[in-house]
Amino acid sequence: MRRIGVIFHLILVLLAACTAATPPTPTMPSPTTSSATATVGENAIFAQQRERMVIETIEKRGIADENVLHAMRTVPRHLFVPENEQGYAYGDFPLPIGYGQTISQPYIVAMMTELLDLKAGDKVLEIGTGSGYQAAVLAEIPGIKVYTIEIIPELAESARERLESLGYTDVHCKQSDGYHGWPEQAPFDAIIVTAAPDHVPQPLVDQLAEEGRLVIPVGPPGGYQTLWKFVKQPDGELKALNMGGVAFVPFTGKGVQEGDEREGLPP
Repeated sequence: MRRIGVIFHLILVLLAACTAATPPTPTMPSPTTSSATATVGENAIFAQQRERMVIETIEKRGIADENVLHAMRTVPRHLFVPENEQGYAYGDFPLPIGYGQTISQPYIVAMMTELLDLKAGDKVLEIGTGSGYQAAVLAEIPGIKVYTIEIIPELAESARERLESLGYTDVHCKQSDGYHGWPEQAPFDAIIVTAAPDHVPQPLVDQLAEEGRLVIPVGPPGGYQTLWKFVKQPDGELKALNMGGVAFVPFTGKGVQEGDEREGLPP
């Protein structure tokens, strides 16, 4: 009897061990709850990456304008790049957006925006909408009126839709050759060019208001260019400031192919 009792006890122990080793069936949340939770978590991760981007690659490199820093902290850069590039959105480097174009690295976006010296009431023209990221950053500056031109029809349309869906409904978008600017809306207090022509487009100079600022990379395609800041003087001449070397995609359009250099400006 004692032997039978021992055997029975061993069977109970084995049954208990097997039961403990079998994990309980998890309780799955509803699909809606799961999706919402994932979205909140994803947004929190991107927000952390965006804050780290501002602190480590923008503030530390000397960008001090509070409006610019706020804009860089606010605009969700990951929504302005293709889905397969979103994991890299807050690295300090450009990313492809299709059609041979790129979204500029965050530091360059912040630096060029700061160089515009924007203040409430200014009207600013962007040449080269791309995915719409730079336009969104400009739109976050208080009191700024933003106009942006993109030559590639597909990018122009997708950027317009993206900006509208994210609430940037006051950004005025146009599909056109940006070399010729937007004469119907001139003059502009600031003009920013996010592609590199091999010379300064005269129409943009003409559309710049007195004391207006033009920030533009100028140089040969396929290599490095010089980033210039021009300030239009009361006599119509431009004061030129060399801001260093950069690398941008080439400026395209009929105007660049024809050329119309202005004497005294960088070729």
